[in-house]
Amino acid sequence: MTNKITQLFNIQYPIIQGGMIWVSGWKLASAVSNAGGLGLIGAGSMYPEVLREHIQKCKKATDKPFGVNVPMLYPQIEEILNIIIEEGVKIVFISAGNPKTWTAHLKSKGITVVHVVSSVKFALKAQAAGVDAVVCEGFEAGGHNGREETTTFTLIPMVKEQVKIPVIAAGGIGSGKGMLAAMVLGADAVQIGSRFAATKESSAHNNFKDTIVNVKDGDTHLTLKELAPVRLVKNKFYQEVQELYLQKPTIEDLKELLGRARAKKGMFEGDLENGELEIGQIAGLIHNILPAKKVLEDIISDFEQAKANIVRL
Repeated sequence: MTNKITQLFNIQYPIIQGGMIWVSGWKLASAVSNAGGLGLIGAGSMYPEVLREHIQKCKKATDKPFGVNVPMLYPQIEEILNIIIEEGVKIVFISAGNPKTWTAHLKSKGITVVHVVSSVKFALKAQAAGVDAVVCEGFEAGGHNGREETTTFTLIPMVKEQVKIPVIAAGGIGSGKGMLAAMVLGADAVQIGSRFAATKESSAHNNFKDTIVNVKDGDTHLTLKELAPVRLVKNKFYQEVQELYLQKPTIEDLKELLGRARAKKGMFEGDLENGELEIGQIAGLIHNILPAKKVLEDIISDFEQAKANIVRL
């Protein structure tokens, strides 16, 4: 399966594993890369030296391309990017910030740069900044999301109509059928988060993995838009947020309730009551915890079968 994205990253399949905080460590990234996709280490939940350790372990675990996802609002962003450059990582996905700030610097070091966007406006800004591709993430996605609430399958064709660089679809995709649908609408590849969060190699706590496979339609909701929109499982913490909203809180009130390390508490430490549990709407179609290789193989098999079924229509 060869296209613009497989050629850009030198990978077998146009499937990128999302660089999720507290979930996407070196074990998951290397497993996905070894299976023919592009694995990403999620730097957003890592101290600089922890990231260096994950990159070094990933290099030992795979001889295939892998990348690092970096939220640009990270307080030690310069140190993080210097480590990525020093360790010879050749693919960086950036999000949550202005792509113009670091794109030229990274590209001058021979790094392929991809920016995550939630609208046509930001896709055009990313293209103007010189990125090599954009990830267009729709409202269905887990974790932090765009305020526009544009769904993936409306966002993809609108962005594709406006940009010349490759487009990667993200949000609400966890199967080969979803992958085919996204590509029919113009995507050159898909980025998948939630389905890979529920894998054996994911660094998420087993309690959180079990929660993912038990999530049903309607069990997640996008909230905390005043801070940074995030899709959460409706647990005790989520209910506390909703109760606070009834009191017409200030941003400071919301920050006080959120506190520190809520995502770590929920996804990494397994506190299902008081932690922040970030997952996408596609979790309603995730029913088991599998090795990452098996997940990728199933997606490709489902993709080929769906494509064959359409040809017969």
